[in-house]
Order: sequence, then C-alpha cells, then structure tokens
Amino acid sequence: MSIAPIADPRQHITTSPGVCGGKPCITGTRVRVWDIAARAQAGQSPDEILANFPHLTLSDVHAALAYYYDNRQAIDQQAIDDDRVAQQLRQDTGPGPLEEKLHNQASPAKP
Repeated sequence: MSIAPIADPRQHITTSPGVCGGKPCITGTRVRVWDIAARAQAGQSPDEILANFPHLTLSDVHAALAYYYDNRQAIDQQAIDDDRVAQQLRQDTGPGPLEEKLHNQASPAKP
C-alpha cells in the first residue's frame, strides 16, 4: 500500500504580478488570501467559506489561512493600503454611475 505524498501548502498559494495586483491568491484562481482571511475573521467557518467559493477545496481554504497567519502583518498592511487608494479615488473622481443610480433610487425626486 502506497501513501500519497503530503501536499505542500505553498502549492496552493501563488503571487503573480498580473493577477489581482500581485496579491497572494489561491493557485489557478483570482481568490486572494485576504478574501479568505476576511471571511474567517468575520466568523465564517472553512465550510461556510467553501459555500461562497464552491470551486475551491478545503485544502485551498486552510492553505490560504495558513499563508495569511504566516504573513499577517504584510497582508493586513496591503489591505489598509488598498483601502486608502480606493478612498482617494472616490474622493478624486466622485461617485461612479452605479453609486449615483443607487443613491437616486434610495431618494426619489420630489414632485
């Protein structure tokens, strides 16, 4: 009886400059490690995370979480930096068409 080799968790996570801005992602997907970590921090279990990302495996989710905890400070800083850039873009460009449409639907014009 042969035993399958143990998978290396690093096989599950890749960083490519042209994918998700070079952020660490689950290999072969555009699901960032941060996407998984944020859901876990919000209280979702690995099984609940899989319900939202059915194309992933449980190993992918656990590898993403392991990668996050091994690199927590850097990934959290990336998320903070991304939020700052997004806020600055919103401030510079104003609301986008979808945001304006949603705002107009929420507060209909007075007759």
